[in-house]
Amino acid sequence: MGILKIKFAAAIGALGGVINAQFPPAPTGVSVLESQIEDGIRISYKESDLCETTEGVRSYSGYVRLPANSLDDLGVRNQTYEINTFFWFFESRKDPENAPLSIWMNGGPGSSSMLGLLRENGPCFVHSDSNSTYLNEWSWNNEVNMLYLDQPVQVGLSYDTLTNVTVSSFTGSEGVEVADFGNGSIPEQNNTFYVGTYGSQNRNMTTQGTENSARALWHFSQVWFQEFPGYKPNDNRISIATESYGGRYGPAFAAYFQEQNERIENGTWDENGQTHILHLDTLLIINGCVDRLVQWPGYPMMAYNNTYDIKAYNESRYEEVIDKLYADDGCLAQIEECRELSLAYDPTNQGFNTSVNSVCQAAETYCTENIRDPYFDSDVNYYDISSPGAASFPPPWYGGYLNQPHVQQSLGVPLNWTQSNSAVAQAFRGIGDYPRPGWKEDLAYLLEEGIKVTLVYGDRDYACNWYGGEMLSLAINYTGSENFKDAGYSPVYVNDTYTGGQVRQYGNLSFTRVYEAGHEVPAYQPETAYKIFMRALFNLDIATGNISTTSYSEYATGGPADVYNITNEGVRYPGSQCYVLDKDQCTEEQWQSVEDGTALVRNWIVVDANTSYLFPDLVNGTGNGTGNGNGTSPSDTGTPTPSFGPSATESGGGAPATSTGAANGRSAGGIMNVWGFDGGVVGNVVVWMALGSLMVIL
Repeated sequence: MGILKIKFAAAIGALGGVINAQFPPAPTGVSVLESQIEDGIRISYKESDLCETTEGVRSYSGYVRLPANSLDDLGVRNQTYEINTFFWFFESRKDPENAPLSIWMNGGPGSSSMLGLLRENGPCFVHSDSNSTYLNEWSWNNEVNMLYLDQPVQVGLSYDTLTNVTVSSFTGSEGVEVADFGNGSIPEQNNTFYVGTYGSQNRNMTTQGTENSARALWHFSQVWFQEFPGYKPNDNRISIATESYGGRYGPAFAAYFQEQNERIENGTWDENGQTHILHLDTLLIINGCVDRLVQWPGYPMMAYNNTYDIKAYNESRYEEVIDKLYADDGCLAQIEECRELSLAYDPTNQGFNTSVNSVCQAAETYCTENIRDPYFDSDVNYYDISSPGAASFPPPWYGGYLNQPHVQQSLGVPLNWTQSNSAVAQAFRGIGDYPRPGWKEDLAYLLEEGIKVTLVYGDRDYACNWYGGEMLSLAINYTGSENFKDAGYSPVYVNDTYTGGQVRQYGNLSFTRVYEAGHEVPAYQPETAYKIFMRALFNLDIATGNISTTSYSEYATGGPADVYNITNEGVRYPGSQCYVLDKDQCTEEQWQSVEDGTALVRNWIVVDANTSYLFPDLVNGTGNGTGNGNGTSPSDTGTPTPSFGPSATESGGGAPATSTGAANGRSAGGIMNVWGFDGGVVGNVVVWMALGSLMVIL
């Protein structure tokens, strides 16, 4: 296999004269491998010096290019576009040659996995200057090789065809629009209007739905695991960890991988170069939306009767939602119709029947508008019920970081990074992907095949809440179902002083409710998430990490049948700031000041009374917004990540609800308090400290 170094020229003519500050620099120093197993396939990569700065630990970023029509033999129709899938691979900090590997994918559909890497479980997090990083002590690559992927094509740093665009976040604007800068005239940019290079933005130029995306990722994996030179392990176990819409990705992708393994082994699949067995070990899903029929009833429960005693709407509104959920022509009935038609006319869920697509899409629209959306009548955050709508946690600094020229150059990427891609979301919605059947059944299939399934749900998330997650776990129909249901809940012992949640486990299936965590559990409870991940991959019980589930294959937890009586103490609002690259983290008043040009913005942070207190050096123009320290650790950054210590309480006693966890910061399973100041009043900013947590009132 030949390896060469190349310099990228502008990919399309229009880019030739406009590569400047707002467009990525042309990648240099990229190694390119032409595939030896299939014509037209290519791996391009660079050894990266970003993020993972632990001595001796290597990382690589790059692309696997699949040419148009390369998925034809896998039954994917109309793949008339290239698929350039971005990967960022980090060796394990400990014994990488003998460590297992896990793939990480965020959800969406259409969301970049750089979110998970840079603010959940990756080797580093980004300072508030959006330009530098610090190491994450609870990185999942401590003992596991980690492969972060942007998929499907057009998500994040993955692309089909490089395309110039304008991006507007101005209220009422069209958002992303394809642009022609052929005459060299580039419009002026400001805090609500940018230019750059994306993928095509064409919804027909991405894999349509979860099942087609599974086939694309399997083809990627055949190439990467056979031909990427930076990964040659002794331990060939592969796990998949995912989140949110990953509740569809994870089951579908893992099941397809395993089905292909079986076809390869029995000789019914023998395509040249595509017969590599992918040895699946564990599927871990964090706050996953897996099965709409099973999980929709959890939404009114979370909105009206949650363990935080927060009511997003009143009783009459709750009764309206319940009625529309269970009515003869209501949400669940419409999903049943979608599934009956899908099983009859589109059993592979690939969107081949337009009538099925329309019925399933209509069911999702009805359920979303009538079951989910009443929650938005309140100013309660979708991903964290304890926070206001414009919450600033987890911090958004990675958005600016990934579009810094030095970062783009180091990664070897020819386009601007985006968090979410609407074309991909539209493609999935267009075939009614959301409510279709099969993913719960995929979990049962994986368990029957001996693959571990680890379900993890933060108890403050509404988007894919733990009530629905528990319902899902109890609805998986496999040979161990009754034993799993009979298993009670046990505390999750994270360390000597902190209990991070409650787990029900039987054999290879576990469901964990994680205390004081929103949608992105590793961001809120890094040590708890880390311990669950490691225990699952290394065949240890989730509750203690002391019992081998290999030696005791029928291991089961013991305790109460439910944990609804374990409640949580009052609301803790994270400190807030307006970051102009993430409009959702700004209040209406803050965003209005950005739009009308009256806001002072430094490093994409709106300077106001709150940020003046949080980032004094930024406001004074004397620094880069990383606080007063030297920037060598999280506590020196000034990044507003409040401490959410354990506050779960159980009526009748017995719950681990002390302030010890908060006092110990990250090592106690909570988020370290990195604000760097004591409680007090500055101007009209009121800071309230209690149990190591923070509420800022403007």
